[in-house]
Amino acid sequence: MKMADVIHLNYLLLPVINRFGINLGFGDKTIKEICNNNNVNIAFFLDIVNSYHDENYFPEADFQTFSIKLIIDYLRKAHDNYLQVSVPQIEELINSLVEDCSYQKENIELLKKFFNEYKKEITEHINREEKVVYPYALKVENAYENTKQVYALIDQMKNYSMKDYITEHDNIEEKLYDLKNIIIKYLPPPKNNDLCNRILIKLFNLENDLNDHSRIEEKAMVPKVIKMENELMSKYLKK
Repeated sequence: MKMADVIHLNYLLLPVINRFGINLGFGDKTIKEICNNNNVNIAFFLDIVNSYHDENYFPEADFQTFSIKLIIDYLRKAHDNYLQVSVPQIEELINSLVEDCSYQKENIELLKKFFNEYKKEITEHINREEKVVYPYALKVENAYENTKQVYALIDQMKNYSMKDYITEHDNIEEKLYDLKNIIIKYLPPPKNNDLCNRILIKLFNLENDLNDHSRIEEKAMVPKVIKMENELMSKYLKK
């Protein structure tokens, strides 16, 4: 299949494809050619793209064959996209709405306040994963492949494990539902419907992307790390 045809099939895959370092200007090159030219793991690329394209598609067994490093490299690029592109774009549109709607300032300011709270929450969520969860997952994989640091890691696993992450993993996409409802249900009819529609489209897109992102964390990264944790604990606590 040609890479250009993927975009024609589902344009919402554009940011997903960009996270692999693949930019527009595909010509008539196939997915295989583009991936080879960009040193992208083709099997991983196809599983990610198909998972985002079809919510009923998620090959958990396939994902278990990929390294934690490969999975986390993708997740980190998604984080960068959220904080540097998606959230700032929504913020800019909301600020434009504030300036445009002088007759309903109080309601629009409430929307802005709610969004600022969400922006703070998603930033804290991502920072925790970047500073605690992902480094820990990479340590587990490193110890699993190289036993030099395994005993220090086992001590750490007694205080924090991937099961702890699952229990504390909050669904930051749920708050986006409330944010959308403020616009859909509770704001007075706006002067600029197009601006509100653009905000809603961005919010829906971000919500869907975050749902897919969480699915990769919880069904690809977490099970593989837990399996390695269990094997390490079982093997080295007996010594």
